[in-house]
Amino acid sequence: MSNDEIILTPEGLASLEQELEELKGPRRRELAERIKVAISYGDLKENSEYHSAKEEQAFMESRILQIDRMLKKVRVVENADHSKVSVGAVVVLNDVEFAEKIEYRIVGPSEADANNNKISYESPLGSALMGKSVGETISVNAPIGVITYELLEIK
Repeated sequence: MSNDEIILTPEGLASLEQELEELKGPRRRELAERIKVAISYGDLKENSEYHSAKEEQAFMESRILQIDRMLKKVRVVENADHSKVSVGAVVVLNDVEFAEKIEYRIVGPSEADANNNKISYESPLGSALMGKSVGETISVNAPIGVITYELLEIK
């Protein structure tokens, strides 16, 4: 996978496009209105509402540029082959030591979200899983030591 490419699942692409639409539409209008109201308060040097809105506007415009750049480099991947782990796959693992089942979705780095069990294919566990088949054992070096998983299912 090329370093210039941004790897996304179809859901990740839809999420980015939705965020961009929200930022360019309603959020821009809302911030413009906040700035207009803040300017009406007068003296801009000590106007905290104005400065806060301008900072938020700068952050938002930066995010819009970032998403625009990402969308120009995006490659959408779908996991059609469930025989081997690839980007877009949902994997069910068994933590061998604790006999605990856990499910992860393998995604591109920009979609990774540990709180929602989405791990990057570049992460230690993600890269160890890539290309593996059901029944294989995966060992991953972690800060607490080596963790061993058995690959139970690929969805």
